[in-house]
Amino acid sequence: MTRGNQRDLARAKNLKKQNEKQKGRQTDGLTVEQRKQRDADLMREKQKKKDDTPTGGQSQASGSR
Repeated sequence: MTRGNQRDLARAKNLKKQNEKQKGRQTDGLTVEQRKQRDADLMREKQKKKDDTPTGGQSQASGSR
């Protein structure tokens, strides 16, 4: 009972699937903790910029009454 090339096809399909899964991963050489710290710093800067805008992040029409 031979399987022909079915085994080889399954291996190739699985290899392709694994490669697709790893495409989205970041390979910046940082540990998980370092990445979390970097992302937290970026979010703090973003929030600070948003808070520093003249409107304070609120729409201008809310105080026109």
